Amino acid sequence: MQSVRTVARRRQSQSQGGRLLRKWNGTTHVVEIRSEGYFWNGRFWRSLSAITREITGAQWSGPRFFGLNAAGQGVGQKGRRT
Repeated sequence: MQSVRTVARRRQSQSQGGRLLRKWNGTTHVVEIRSEGYFWNGRFWRSLSAITREITGAQWSGPRFFGLNAAGQGVGQKGRRT
């Protein structure tokens, strides 16, 4: 379990006010990064993994699903850096 401080620090490393986009089964999902958390589908979420679970119905890594890696850089299709 991650501490609130760790989650807040990770969210700050992502661009607040930024947006993450992912197309899944013909639907484009847009997640806004805010200081309070992640905003998707009309409500706030604490983690990208929770959003990913709602989108896919399976337990995936949220950052990986949205193309983020540990260094905070984007990863394109098939794991190629963009």
